[in-house]
Amino acid sequence: MAARRKKFSSQANPDILAAIQEIAKNEGRQFQAVLEEAMIDYIEKKNGDNARSTVMAHFRASVAANQKLGELLAK
Repeated sequence: MAARRKKFSSQANPDILAAIQEIAKNEGRQFQAVLEEAMIDYIEKKNGDNARSTVMAHFRASVAANQKLGELLAK
């Protein structure tokens, strides 16, 4: 999601905030990127039982890569 960013202010449980900051540090990522990823995952979860878009992208790539095998197994 390479969209413009909009600043906002909020409050969080200090333990949750520290956990997100630690994840960002360990992964060498910016805090805002980790927070945005968590927000996207939350939105996708709340929008239904659908698999996350990243999971579905890997699934589609796997199906495409193994199309010939699938056709052979279907016989």
